[in-house]
Amino acid sequence: MTNSQFLETFNLLREILKSYEKNLTVISDKKDTYNLNAGYSKKYKRDIYFGGIEIKKNYVSFHLMPVYINTNLLDGISRDLRKRMQGKSCFNFKQTDKKLFDELSNLARRGFEFYRKEGLIK
Repeated sequence: MTNSQFLETFNLLREILKSYEKNLTVISDKKDTYNLNAGYSKKYKRDIYFGGIEIKKNYVSFHLMPVYINTNLLDGISRDLRKRMQGKSCFNFKQTDKKLFDELSNLARRGFEFYRKEGLIK
């Protein structure tokens, strides 16, 4: 597959994160990458990454940092979504999957609420 074949997947995943733009900071918005930062963390002495999407050579990566900081957010995710995990906060997709994207959207919402409780959302 070529990168252009991943555009639909990228755009659908981008919409999940784009809904949080008004409360987060866009740090990259290109045809193959999209990234958001949350607010400043006194603990880490820098802005904290929220999430992003990137078209890679063989898949599209969806990164969601709240699940790295709070692994309890992953409790109850489906086996199918867990199979898509690469590392602690990355999910890889080769094609669109409405069911998994809906589940990922819910996970992003829970991650956003966790960041808000932690005072990382402006």
